[in-house]
Amino acid sequence: MDEHATASPSARTTIRRLPEKANHDRAMLHGIVDEAYVCHVAFSADGSTHCIPTAHWRKGNYLYIHGSNGSRMLKALTADTQASVAITLVDGLVLAKSAFNHTMNYRSVVVYGQFEIVENSEEKLAALNAFMDKIAEGRRHEARPGNSKEVNATSVLRISLAEAAVKVSASLPSDKEEDLELEVWTGVLPLKTTRGTPIHAQRDERIAVPRYVENWAD
Repeated sequence: MDEHATASPSARTTIRRLPEKANHDRAMLHGIVDEAYVCHVAFSADGSTHCIPTAHWRKGNYLYIHGSNGSRMLKALTADTQASVAITLVDGLVLAKSAFNHTMNYRSVVVYGQFEIVENSEEKLAALNAFMDKIAEGRRHEARPGNSKEVNATSVLRISLAEAAVKVSASLPSDKEEDLELEVWTGVLPLKTTRGTPIHAQRDERIAVPRYVENWAD
């Protein structure tokens, strides 16, 4: 399989609404998952449907989540439950001449499949280290690592990105012919997540500020 392509569309990942926005580039899929910090996991349990926001990260072609062993969501996801994971990055608001034609520019991923628990202790620790690296590269080498009690109380789950739908919209306004002469401003209002200046929780001058904190806003 082409390393730059996503898996062949399944019935669940075939984009029917605005199919021209479908993107089959694996690099785009991985990039969206990596840029976002929160995903929404949808699943059914106890006769109800739930959609829970949670932190996530990627390692290889898998999306990972973690939580307490007692978490209802994690218990449900490890009980042969089909799940769907959604991630959306909004890049701009598209203002057209008519209210009906206003839209958004965005990059989105919807993943389908089953989560599996990471049982192997070395794989589990490697996954948790990858999560710390996503938070701040180098942080795991400074913060106290989880002790055996903390690690044993935490479950790490992963879902394959093999069955994923990627949709990207990056366009200017599209107006109807009859609206083109309206004297109404059109264009795109860009949206972007920016990194702010770090807020120090302590003022102990003996503790050096790590480089990844100094460079955070850059």
